[in-house]
Amino acid sequence: MKSLFAGIGLLLIGLAAAAQSTPEEIAKKELPKKAVCVVCAANGEGHGEERPAAGMRYKGRAYFFCSAKEAVTFKQDPEAFMPPVLPRTAPRALGAKLDGAAVTLSDFEGKVTLVDFWATWCAPCVASMPDLQKLHDRYSDRGFSVVGVSIDEEGAKKVKPFLAKRKFSYPILLDADGKSPVWKAFGVHGVPALFLVNRNGQIVRQWTGKVNRKEVEKAVAEILEAEAAQDIPPVRRTVRNLE
Repeated sequence: MKSLFAGIGLLLIGLAAAAQSTPEEIAKKELPKKAVCVVCAANGEGHGEERPAAGMRYKGRAYFFCSAKEAVTFKQDPEAFMPPVLPRTAPRALGAKLDGAAVTLSDFEGKVTLVDFWATWCAPCVASMPDLQKLHDRYSDRGFSVVGVSIDEEGAKKVKPFLAKRKFSYPILLDADGKSPVWKAFGVHGVPALFLVNRNGQIVRQWTGKVNRKEVEKAVAEILEAEAAQDIPPVRRTVRNLE
């Protein structure tokens, strides 16, 4: 009987933790010596473990922050910093071509896509683009495409001259919708941010910040091989020219 009541007690504690909808501050004396800042990690600015300046409990788990500012950011929207749910359905809209024509995920139906959110002012983003071009070239004949989405606020005015000086053949779009930005629909908190979408329109992997190129390529190769083994045709219909 005692074990039964103990089990019920643990269950109630677990349910209470899961139902906790408001972050609660952790006392300074209870902070660990080292921890990873969940906000910086989500923004792609992860700098490893360090002495936390603040901490909060949310839905039964503890989260730590490198500064009071990051703690405030977390408290305003804690769900934005929860581990991503994978797989999940990818947003339909992807952005617009440089001439303004809208592009959606349907334009890549039958393809595995790697959606790259980037900006001309983001040095890591720009540095990774040649590798993304190589990845696009290596697997494009197997039903794969990289899709770049610029989050530059100046849109084509900034991106056109940038691209004119470089040779990228994979589609590069603009996230120019101020009311319903694509980056927000995907849950982007910082760039670079990569989302691997399978042929069924499901996000199966994602990366933020400094990305391991070999890890991304391995993920791309694995999903292409897996879908080929299932006899999923690489292209179900002609993909519209996005040049």
